[in-house]
Amino acid sequence: MNQYSKSQIIKGRIKFIIMSLIGIILFLTPISVTQDGKKETTLTVAYLAGQVKTLIGDAMPLIIVIIITLSGILSVLCSTILKHKLKPEGLLYNAFNVKMVWLLLRILAVVFVWCTYLKVGSEVIYSEDTGGLVFSSLLPTLVTIFFFAALFLPLLMEYGLLELLGPIFRPVMRPLFTLPGRSTVDNLASFIGDGTVGVLITSRQYQEGFYSRREATVIATTFSVVSLTFAIVVAETVNMQSHFFYFYLTVIVSCLVLAVIMPRIWPLNKIKDEYSKEVPEEMRTEKLPEGKTALGHGFDMATEKGIKAPGFALFFKSGFKTVVDMWFVILPVVMSIGTLATIIATYTPVFAIIGKPFVPYLELLQIPEAARASETIIVGFADMFLPSILIEGVGNNITLFVIGALSITQLIYLSEVGGVILGSKIPVSIFKLFIIFLIRTIIALPIIALMAHLYFN
Repeated sequence: MNQYSKSQIIKGRIKFIIMSLIGIILFLTPISVTQDGKKETTLTVAYLAGQVKTLIGDAMPLIIVIIITLSGILSVLCSTILKHKLKPEGLLYNAFNVKMVWLLLRILAVVFVWCTYLKVGSEVIYSEDTGGLVFSSLLPTLVTIFFFAALFLPLLMEYGLLELLGPIFRPVMRPLFTLPGRSTVDNLASFIGDGTVGVLITSRQYQEGFYSRREATVIATTFSVVSLTFAIVVAETVNMQSHFFYFYLTVIVSCLVLAVIMPRIWPLNKIKDEYSKEVPEEMRTEKLPEGKTALGHGFDMATEKGIKAPGFALFFKSGFKTVVDMWFVILPVVMSIGTLATIIATYTPVFAIIGKPFVPYLELLQIPEAARASETIIVGFADMFLPSILIEGVGNNITLFVIGALSITQLIYLSEVGGVILGSKIPVSIFKLFIIFLIRTIIALPIIALMAHLYFN
């Protein structure tokens, strides 16, 4: 800190404290709001997104169609005839010059979005269980969440909060979850708020060289839990609203156990600790200099970050760039992969067949109606809400509790978090996501079953 003047240090500290506090209020502080006569707990950023979604109203479907169509057209142009004319560091090159697989997915998203918007072609594509579900229920939320999350994410990431927390939480995060201390912010944003926000923070940290490929994949696939509000919806669907505290406690216990186990076993433990770019080693290791406390060192690093942090003009310019990147890169992937996954789940027996081997496992765990429950196990990979819908009609509380809690704990589903991970800069394949989903399911089932038996017996 000796290289900076006293006035620079004071300004840096003020900038770090004020901007970080605003970020904490927006992303990490739960607030209570009244929606349709019901009190709900949410985050400020999610509340703002909801208000804008309501304000846009009937114009939202057209906005989604325009975003996905423009993404498809620009991707075709930038991946073919304009490919060699674009600047490699430019927004067009990074967002729209893609490999053939991603280009096909974006083109497919254009087809799906127009079929769903106009309700033309096959009902298989646009029904309320497939494309209609993704288009009407999921994408409007993502449009507004991405806008506010991407615009204000620099408050958490570029003004010193991560630098402050890194050395403080390293003694907990590294031995428990094999992660840097700075990942505490991503994990809290996911757990308290929304898994997609956590993925966005993680993707940015990976791009900037602070997380290795392994660390980014572990965080995205282990901590991107759905919001508390959505957990309440699942609980109500499986008639567990009167047992919600214990229901959500089970989800938290299962997710924490998985967060300790998953990074230490295949495939996550075999992913290389490669970085996308070079940053100073002390920023990654979070080791303390001699004679410094964790808090003192973290505060010094946060102050230095505050000194170097961008002003308001650059802050908003960077934010809007990220908004464009999220809208045009991630939304098409969610539309195409989400629609394909829900088509397979709704119109084919694929997930029911894959779920059959789980029957003896469920019987071993003494889950009533094991055959019926097994049909819902794998379908959660397509959409997290599908298991709760498919298990309706089952009368046993243990079965309903297990399937509802498991669908949240499985965490990776293609119609939202999985699609967002695939659309982000985190280098992980759909096959690896499915394997991680499967292993999470196998490990989580006995934990959830035990909690269910203890509660209902």
